Amino acid sequence: MNRVCYCTAIGDLEHIAILTSTELGLFFSALISSTIAPGGSEALLGWLAAADDARPLRLLLIATLGNTLGAMTTWGLGYWIGRYRAPEAVLDRVPAATLRRLRRWGAPLLLLSWLPLVGDGFCLAAGWLRLPLLASLLAIFVGKLLRYWVVIAVVGVL
Repeated sequence: MNRVCYCTAIGDLEHIAILTSTELGLFFSALISSTIAPGGSEALLGWLAAADDARPLRLLLIATLGNTLGAMTTWGLGYWIGRYRAPEAVLDRVPAATLRRLRRWGAPLLLLSWLPLVGDGFCLAAGWLRLPLLASLLAIFVGKLLRYWVVIAVVGVL
């Protein structure tokens, strides 16, 4: 009897390990997709959600956390750049109106950080302009969450 239980437990662990590696793959795909490197985290999330619709909210959270971490890494890079080059020091290269808009809208602009091409720039500029960390984190998280929620809804799981 113990041997049967032991084999069942090993089988369960193998099943858990496969799910964990799949979720880690989604996490890292989302993280990389939110940095300068392009990625296909939306396609992977949609495929996984359609393949295993019992866990769409878990997959949604994993993708959102990975993508948010990537965006906050870009925010941190902007913060680091700001230590060496103040925004005002490059006004001849960056239109003053752009900096005014970023400062005016502040962290809520980061709700659009999910947009292709410009979203990474928003995160970099937010760190560079020293927008508040927690407000930036919250806006980025909500924007990414909504984007991934739409992906799962389009697949028809939610």
